[in-house]
Amino acid sequence: MTPELLQNLSADNFWPAIAPEVMLGVLALLLLVAEIVLPKKRHDVIPLISLSGLLGVFLGILLNFKPVGLGETTFNGLLRHSEGSQFLRAFFVLSALLVTILGIIALKKQKMPKTEFFSIVLVITAALMLLGQAHNFILLFVALETVTVGFYILVSYTRTNPLSLEAGLKYLILGALSSALLLFGIVLLYGVAGNPSALGATANPMDFDALRVFLAHNPDNFLASVGIVLVLSGIAFKIGAVPFQIWVPDVYQGAPTPVTAFLAVASKAAGFALLLILAGVFSSYSHLVISVLSIMAAATIVFGNFAALTQHNVKRLIGLSGVSHAGYLMLGVIAALTPGGGSQAVGAVFFYLFAYLLASFTVFGVMTHLAGPNDSDQELDHYQDLAKTHPFLAGVLAVGLGSLAGIPPLAGFMGKLFIFVAAFKAGLYGLLAVAVVGVVVSIYYYFGWIKAAFFPHWRPPLPTGSVADSRPVRSAVSLPFGLLLGSLAVASIILGFYQGQLGAWLLGR
Repeated sequence: MTPELLQNLSADNFWPAIAPEVMLGVLALLLLVAEIVLPKKRHDVIPLISLSGLLGVFLGILLNFKPVGLGETTFNGLLRHSEGSQFLRAFFVLSALLVTILGIIALKKQKMPKTEFFSIVLVITAALMLLGQAHNFILLFVALETVTVGFYILVSYTRTNPLSLEAGLKYLILGALSSALLLFGIVLLYGVAGNPSALGATANPMDFDALRVFLAHNPDNFLASVGIVLVLSGIAFKIGAVPFQIWVPDVYQGAPTPVTAFLAVASKAAGFALLLILAGVFSSYSHLVISVLSIMAAATIVFGNFAALTQHNVKRLIGLSGVSHAGYLMLGVIAALTPGGGSQAVGAVFFYLFAYLLASFTVFGVMTHLAGPNDSDQELDHYQDLAKTHPFLAGVLAVGLGSLAGIPPLAGFMGKLFIFVAAFKAGLYGLLAVAVVGVVVSIYYYFGWIKAAFFPHWRPPLPTGSVADSRPVRSAVSLPFGLLLGSLAVASIILGFYQGQLGAWLLGR
């Protein structure tokens, strides 16, 4: 490689474009240095440093939502900056901010290292932000594997808990399988598009624009079709779609609750960001993509809702309900691929993700506060009489679960409504019917959780000498954490009534 070529390549490296990601990477290293430099009794400031950095990056993204170079590619085509990617950047940083707060509370109950947890969260967040801007399969795979390896560590972070170790092992094995499927699909697409004898062959098959042009010239290539299916299968694992959802209940139960929240919200959002990006790349094969995603979406909605009906562990319940939410979101992606869907369907997916973030972190916040030292042991019975002993937590929990169930006038209802309207306009009547049935079924288990918190439940008298109550000790909610939970619940209510500029921007894109 000649010096002139290196100079030409480096000239396109616009580093200010990834300043937020660089700042998070530097902050992750700074936390590790602070642990070494600061005396042990001052280590409690390390989470505050992480929170301050995340908050600064979040505000910086909001204030500079339309930076210079929006809509252009940088780093020799590896990244493409758009308003959608800016929304995802803010989304991921907000998720990390909330996960860090939950982590502070959860780690107080565990005798585990703390600095490494917050540092890994920052690294994963930076990789997620890059993933939302990926315009090349090389960056997509590297960023995705960075996220996945980080989650391997976080899922099994409570190494004294056998269920956490089991969850980490299952996530590792199935994650490796999904990565193999994804990589095999990328290799097939690379080989087909780089074949000099093929019509429209390109010298850079990893670039999404070049691959899109090749696929447009070869709309019925068998190997390209296989590669597309394998790539979609690899991404389906990340979002927990059927038949790649088998890891969800065990991993969600065994992982620390803040990590479960991170997986449920940020990792799922990253998977759908990739689906939306690749849906445009595979537009010439939309018939194939729509067929594969339609089967997955219907099966995912049915499995997630009906499997959640029998769950008594709330972490498993929220995991399986998350599978059903992946099905609803896939409905929006499918609508975006049809002539009647378009950009409005994409905006509906983004709005749904934001409403899902608010509701999920509301519920996970209550779960984190009520969890005992054994984080995996969180049963529906532990929520008995919650409205009597902690009415604020019960009210917040009801708002979060109501939003997840899609009860009006909460934000989750509007999210589902926008998705369903986009599906109706796209003519997806069969999938829409399945989704409506899924929503009705989900009300049963969500309201079963609310019933446990609000209505007295008769229990038989315990034998003499037995422990009176096996549920974790309930402590008072601190003022800052109470304000956070209240703000999330109020935001879900307000966003249900009035979508404002956020709704206008997302749905009018």
